[in-house]
Amino acid sequence: MKLIRISLLTLMIALAAASLVRAQSDAPPAIIMTADGTIMPPMLEYFERGIKIAEQRNAEVLVIQLNTPGGSVDTMLEIIQAMRASNVPVVVYVFPQDAIAGSAGALITMAGHASAMAPKTAIGAASPINGSGSDIESTLQTKIKEILKAKARTLVEERGAKAVKLADAMIDNATAVTAKEALEANLIDFIADDTEDLLQALNGFTVQTNDGKRALNTENIRTEYVNISFIEQFLLILTDPNIAFLLLAIGVQGVLIEISSPGGWFAGFLGAVSLTLAVYGMGVLTVNWFGFIFLLISFVLFLLDIKAPTHGALTTAGTASFIIGALVLFNSPGTPQLERVSVPLVIGMGIFLGLLFFGILLIALRAQHNPIQTGSEALIGKTGSAQTEIEAVGQVQLGSELWSAEKSTASDSIRKGDLVEVVEVRGLRIIVKKK
Repeated sequence: MKLIRISLLTLMIALAAASLVRAQSDAPPAIIMTADGTIMPPMLEYFERGIKIAEQRNAEVLVIQLNTPGGSVDTMLEIIQAMRASNVPVVVYVFPQDAIAGSAGALITMAGHASAMAPKTAIGAASPINGSGSDIESTLQTKIKEILKAKARTLVEERGAKAVKLADAMIDNATAVTAKEALEANLIDFIADDTEDLLQALNGFTVQTNDGKRALNTENIRTEYVNISFIEQFLLILTDPNIAFLLLAIGVQGVLIEISSPGGWFAGFLGAVSLTLAVYGMGVLTVNWFGFIFLLISFVLFLLDIKAPTHGALTTAGTASFIIGALVLFNSPGTPQLERVSVPLVIGMGIFLGLLFFGILLIALRAQHNPIQTGSEALIGKTGSAQTEIEAVGQVQLGSELWSAEKSTASDSIRKGDLVEVVEVRGLRIIVKKK
């Protein structure tokens, strides 16, 4: 009997433990995302995917760990719209330490149903910059700022006057503040050391969603991570101005190699793919398309140098035009600093491109002037060994081949073992003379 009671007690404990584990697994999770990079269209896709997953999992909360210098205003507005339409409360958390929520990232932080920052982080500097590659006119600048300030007020007006004043200063004067200063102004709700600390702070916190006020239950909550996908990360990398420029340079060089030395498909294929990827990046970035004219001029100059009687001058001019075009394309006045390409990279790559093309051009020209190395013409001048005495017709060993041979009328008599030189090829027979 005692053994039976122990067995029943053990079974009851096991069933209770299984029920507890099942209840925990069925409880709504906290979805964690990490948005680290510029605010560009690929980041919008990541946000939208994360929100969709959170809604499908019936998550208690969606935490977005944010670290960004800023980015596209249009993309920022779409992200804010997606966040505010979410059925799952979205908490924006500026993380890790030393992270920033700059420019567009500041407004995204304000848009969260709740917001938090890690110690030693910063937020602000949300003044808009025109994406046309030129300075914003004062009237247009005022209009854009007023629109963003109105948007910010709708996000933080319930936080009080100090929060609204700070948000206005971020847009008007590019003000940036620390996590402590943001908390004192009630611009954020918490300062948390890490995600676990944040979830503990959120337990019982009330947020305002589309369905009304809701108290969060994050005590001992299960967390699930939604990482940025390879495609989203790849597209985000393509929007790095330095990467876009390098792809442009590789694409131009690949096409030039294919044109100057046709027949090798790899260079042309690599060039076409690189140019396609570069065009995607430039389509997202703030670029001045006037610079593309200089790039086309450099391309034409490189091609002309292939046909020029002397070589080098046009390649030098093409290199200079390429450097000027790249700087105009990516670094025009008014382009946001985070979208500018490195000047030393442009100059170094331009010089490297010019030297590489000039070297390939010399190799191609030398190959055109080399004597033919295949066919019957290649046999003339070659030396072989007579395998028989040759008076009229005999046999000659050329390399690994045995040929029928005739003695040239101008040649001395040829005996077996003599060295001979090919002077003419007639069909399948060679004409030789004694060497």
